[in-house]
Amino acid sequence: MCGISGIIDKVNHKIDSNILKDMNDKITHRGPDDEGFYFGDNFAFGHRRLSILDLSQDGHQPMHFNDRYTIIYNGEVYNYLELRKELKKEGYSFQSSSDTEVILASYDKWGEECVNKFNGMWSFAIYDKTKNTIFCSRDRFGIKPFYYTEINKKFIFGSEIKQLLEFRPKNIVNKSILIDYIVTRFEDYNNDTFFEGIKRLPQSHNLIYDLNNHSYEIKKYYQISFNDDIENYTLDESVKRYKSELERAVEYRLRSDVKVGTCLSGGLDSSSVASIAAKKYNQESEKRFTAIHVKSSEKSTDESYYANIVAKNADINLVITEPTPIELKSSINEVIYTQEEPFAYMDVFMQYFVMKKAKEEGCTVMLDGQGGDETLLGYGKYYPSMYYSIFKKEGLLLAFKSIFNSRKNNSKMRMSWILKYTLGSFFPNIRKKYLKFKTSFMKKNNNTFSILNKIGNSYFNIRDLQTLEIYSTNLPLLLRYEDKNSMRHSIETRLPFIDYKTLETALSINSKHKVHNGWSKFILRQSVIGVIPEEAIWRKNKLGFNPPELSWFNEISNDMEAAVRDSSILSEICNMKKLMSKYSKMHNHLKWRLYNIAMWEKIYDVKIS
Repeated sequence: MCGISGIIDKVNHKIDSNILKDMNDKITHRGPDDEGFYFGDNFAFGHRRLSILDLSQDGHQPMHFNDRYTIIYNGEVYNYLELRKELKKEGYSFQSSSDTEVILASYDKWGEECVNKFNGMWSFAIYDKTKNTIFCSRDRFGIKPFYYTEINKKFIFGSEIKQLLEFRPKNIVNKSILIDYIVTRFEDYNNDTFFEGIKRLPQSHNLIYDLNNHSYEIKKYYQISFNDDIENYTLDESVKRYKSELERAVEYRLRSDVKVGTCLSGGLDSSSVASIAAKKYNQESEKRFTAIHVKSSEKSTDESYYANIVAKNADINLVITEPTPIELKSSINEVIYTQEEPFAYMDVFMQYFVMKKAKEEGCTVMLDGQGGDETLLGYGKYYPSMYYSIFKKEGLLLAFKSIFNSRKNNSKMRMSWILKYTLGSFFPNIRKKYLKFKTSFMKKNNNTFSILNKIGNSYFNIRDLQTLEIYSTNLPLLLRYEDKNSMRHSIETRLPFIDYKTLETALSINSKHKVHNGWSKFILRQSVIGVIPEEAIWRKNKLGFNPPELSWFNEISNDMEAAVRDSSILSEICNMKKLMSKYSKMHNHLKWRLYNIAMWEKIYDVKIS
């Protein structure tokens, strides 16, 4: 896990080493253990290293191979041991025990197709001296970032946006993204960022840059594969298959030469990962497995009871941190700077405090439960599509039975919620009108709401909906939060639920098994019987590192209103008189989005064109 920097000069000038060094220094937190540089005729690579596998200098980057290839790489390929064994049979030899060298050998052997052999997360660039090309790639689901920009006859890329901003004369807001964020709360639904002119390489894509003519192409190398055989499995067969895949995914992610820990909210996903990992870890280590829990000071969002019973059951060393409103206030600028783009909810701060505590506990690698909800239908908003899927395949009677059971075994699934999700999902025009009404203070509104049309269309097919959530509407922003918060504290996070084989298995399982008798994520609940306490398995409420919003908002409410009032960007796109007259009655989430914009504008000196 590291940070990468790259500059390509389109008029074939040498790259100034000081410029690259400054660019690389901005991501020291991503790799505090080592740094390295490589200068070609018209391009240069920079690297910051966080040592995870092969802590020796043999793992130094940029790494060279066969006097032909040079790589800078951020991530982990978890099946590197299996690939190394396969490549050795093909005659390859290795000088290190790192996964980086395995990537280089794989590229030599299989070319661009090598990425389909990898199980992991990555963002890398490989210079091929013979072809005079740079082969860039981003993992299947975009766990690791890859940003790029083109300006002043240069192509520049890196792990963070702040590396690229220095090359642009001004930081200009992307108005289309900004307006969608205010109105709909969607953030990372396409390849644009909040900064005009800065883009992200899409997940599941490669970028091949030709250094001879300075052209490049972006090509998709992966799409989710659905297994129809798995869809026809019985419930017992589905549980057995999923349990096997999840346990393998966790075991892969325990491969490390440094201390591994986990996040533990007390919810089903994190409890499952923590307990499966602890069983394996405690068998092979002299020290107990460590989990970090962030406690909410408000009873309604406090999950520490569940975290404690899970930790006790799995013999986990549980470390609890409880951030105060004062700590929140003092961290706002730091977290907004860390995230680089506005974010919709204050949960991000809870995750930030988890990573901060993990750093203090010496956990360089942390497992986490991101992706469980998106792959196993854990959110209530998926229910209308699921009911429709059951109706098409099983008939009206079973669909109504599913709705009734969902109310019975889910404390939040009231009929009003089911109606809201159904109307908002199947009839996106209703949602558009509702959102425009709620944000009528805006001068400039986005009349297309293309993302809402995609959502509405996808609700008629559960597979389409889950794919959209994984690639556009939900998972990308969660992965962005995770990467930025963890790497700010020099921590690598690993996510077993979005191991691509585990994910494909989950998405292929029949919906009636994933939500069974009203129990969401039923497959997972069945998979961890005997692994985590029954009380944690069959809990009905769902929180997940929710912050103590009431006390936090009370602490910063005056600051929020003042910042919103003074924002130049908001003044440009909003009728401020109308906005401030409605401000006191706004939902806290909308207040936060407006405040976040105002603070982000100030911290990054963002202008509006």
